[in-house]
Parts: sequence; structure tokens; C-alpha cells
Amino acid sequence: MLDSNLKSKINKLWDKFWSGGLSNPITAIEQMSFLIFMKKLEDEDEKRIREAGFTGEKYVSIFKRHEDCKWSKWITKPAETILDHVRDEVFPFMRNLGGNGSSLYKEYMKGANFGIPTASLLIEAVNIINDMHIKEQNQDTQGDIYEYLLGELSTAGKNGQFRTPRHIINMMVDLADPKADDKILDPACGTAGFLVNAYHHILEANKRDGISALTPKQKKILDEESIFGYDFDETMRRISIMNLMMHGIKKPNIFQVNTLTDSYPNNIPRVSDNTYDVILANPPFKGSLNEAEISQRFRIKTTKTELLFLELMYLALAPSGQGRCAVIVPEGVLFGNSKAHKRIREILLTECRLDAVISMPSGIFKPYAGVSTAVLFFTKGEPTQKVWFYKMGSDGFSLDDKRTFIDGKGDIPDILEHFNNREKEKPTDRKKKYFFVPIKEIKDKDWDLSISKYREIEYEEVEYEKPIIIKKKIIQLEEDILGGLKELEV
Repeated sequence: MLDSNLKSKINKLWDKFWSGGLSNPITAIEQMSFLIFMKKLEDEDEKRIREAGFTGEKYVSIFKRHEDCKWSKWITKPAETILDHVRDEVFPFMRNLGGNGSSLYKEYMKGANFGIPTASLLIEAVNIINDMHIKEQNQDTQGDIYEYLLGELSTAGKNGQFRTPRHIINMMVDLADPKADDKILDPACGTAGFLVNAYHHILEANKRDGISALTPKQKKILDEESIFGYDFDETMRRISIMNLMMHGIKKPNIFQVNTLTDSYPNNIPRVSDNTYDVILANPPFKGSLNEAEISQRFRIKTTKTELLFLELMYLALAPSGQGRCAVIVPEGVLFGNSKAHKRIREILLTECRLDAVISMPSGIFKPYAGVSTAVLFFTKGEPTQKVWFYKMGSDGFSLDDKRTFIDGKGDIPDILEHFNNREKEKPTDRKKKYFFVPIKEIKDKDWDLSISKYREIEYEEVEYEKPIIIKKKIIQLEEDILGGLKELEV
């Protein structure tokens, strides 16, 4: 967790950008990311030079013949020249980086545009970033700094681009329980929150007495070959790359493409079938695609993105009971009566083991979306025998637009505990928050997965007083009042 001093500096940075004319949070975060990237680029280059001197490895600085593009050099320029220098010299240099292991930097800057409008805003932002001492912070703190920056997206919700609450992400990651040798995917990754949390889940699970038990080979595979994300938005892709890099992942596999289409550029790997051990996602709600753009791989006939993403995840999961997926869906997916809705639910129940349906309250995504949602957790490769349902009442925050902190947990610890013990408990009482429903009953109800179809609501009988008793009480009250008034007169 960040201390109050660092939070104050990040809040100050936001204030400067907003007052400086960059009020769109997506644009502001992108420009902040560019500045942090510029600083980290020099820090990383210095580190590589030191390592090369120690090991004897040959390394040529990426700033050779471009010394004035170093963060430490250009930030000293006077106000009248600094803005032009960064826009006309530093940014073109960064966009053209290549070789010396810096191809990721070039990929990150692809299509980037410098949008800080004034020298005063640039200088103020530089001073605040310097004051954060990012280079001196440990990896966890660097990641927390960027996560706190991204937290403003939680209150913004501009253009439908908002983040899944972190505690909901953590719950879903705990359900899927990714391992060190798993291949992990988010096909609509946004800011890469699921991928970051999956990465940290694996690191924490492989610590012994606070020290990593992963071998160097395992760590290298985890950092470079295990985590994959896709997003169709170029800006969100850049933000997600920066998020992963700030958390210590040196070569994030994040690609810009709409994974529901067949329009993959030649240099971007396709989300292939039967490949990923863990999929974690909160894909766009209520979207639709032009029929001509939809990939030919899909069996269900629909233009609804929430249904197409579900089939994509089913197809991409590794088979034979190994591939597992935790995904957020709008409530309509659970009970929609179109052929496509029924077909995707049938696939999840007959070609997968649908382990859990966790119904969440509608306030989870307020203030920017009031739709009711659910988490589906399923494992590919074997049919469902029974489904574990849970009715979440609270997530630890108020369910109004303010989303005030209560305890930050709500029902989540209870969900994880009873999910993990479900086979031992075998819950059948449908008056409780959680219970099993056999597959036959679900099939008989047209594959409906809404918990209201199966949960029994227990009504408490309220005994009202008889009218004659109420009348006597009113008369007695009137007499008492009159008696009191007479005493006052005396």
C-alpha cells in the first residue's frame, strides 16, 4: 500500500493535469505514462550499463548520440525551449527506438502523440514525478504508484473505459488460482488489472519465508511467456503495457487487435484454440459487431460481444479439465431467451464444468454503470453435474454512486471459503446465500442460470395487532394527553 505522502503527490499530479486542460482521464493517464516511461527508460539504460560493466557483456547505450534525449538532460532546459525539445526531439527519438533489446520500447511508443499543451504543465509534472523517487522505490511500490494513478479511471468511466474493482479482480484470481506454469489470457484486457493480479498471485504463492522459490528459468518463463493480453484500443494497450512494466514484467505480451475478428496483423499472434490454462476477463457489456467482421470460428450466431467473448474463451481454453475461466457477464447473459443466449449457456454446461455462478449486486460498477452482473467460473473438458450458486449481498462498499468504503470485503471471504469447501458441504438449502442445483433442473429451465429461478425466499410472518386493540391504545393515548394538558392548566 502507498503511504499518504506518495498518494498526495499523485493527487497533485492529477490536479495539475486537470487544471492544465487535460481533463479526460484516459488522455491524462496516457501523457503521465509517457513521462514515467521517459524516466524509466534512462533508469533502465543506466542499470544495463552497470550490469554490462560487472559481467563483461557488451552493451551500447540507447542514448548514444542522443544524450539530450535523456530525462536527466532535457528536464534542465529552460521553460522557453523545453516543450519544443520534448515534442520535436525526445518523442521522435523514442518512437524510433530499436535494437539493443529495446524493441519493446519502440512498440510501446508506436502511434504515440505528445499532448502536454504548455511548458508550465510539463515542468510541474516533471518536478512531481522526480519528487516521487520512482527509481528508488521497490518493485511493489512502483506498481502501486501506477495502480493508484489508474484509480482515477474508477471514478471517470469515460467512453465505457472503466476498471474492474480491484477486490473483485482478486476474488476472481483466487477462484482460478493460476500456477507458475500456466499460460494466462485476458482477451479484452483494458488496463491489465487481471493480468497484474494473476502475476502477483503466482509470486505470492511461490514464496517461502518471504523469498521467491521460483527458479530463474521459471521466473523468466513467467515474465516473458506466460501472460497475454489483447485490446482493440491503442491507448489502453499502452496503459496496460506500462502497468505490467511497473509491476516488474519486462516483456509484456500485450497486443492491439479485436479478438472477435479474424483481422489479425501478421506480427500479432492469434488467440488460438485449446491453448490457455487460465482466462480472466471483464469483456465489454452490451456491445455489438458488424456481422461481416465476426470471426468464422464461432458456432453461435449473434452480433452481441458479451456472448461472442464467452465462446472465444471456451475455444481458447486448454482442454481435458485443465483450462479454467473466471469472467464477469451482464445478468442478461444468465437468462436471455434468444437462441444464441441459450446456446452459449448449453455449451458452458455440457462441454465445460460450470463450477460457479456468483450473482453480484447492481451497485458494483457504480457510478458509471448500474447493470447487474455475475461471475461465471468454468473448467473446460468435462460436463457439468451440478452448479454452485451464490447470492452476493455486499462487496464491502456502499452500493450507491459514492461507493463508500465499509470493510472492502463484504461477502468475498465467505464466497471463497464456501466455494473451496463446496464438495464437502454439499449445500442444498435454497434459502441460504449459496447452494447446488443439479444439471437436470437447469436443463429443464432452458439452461437458465439466474439465481432467482432456484433460490427460495423465506418470508417472515408478521403478526399485526387487531383493530380493536389499536383503537383502545389510541383512546388511552388521547386520555393521557388530555390529562397532561389539565395538569398544565392547574
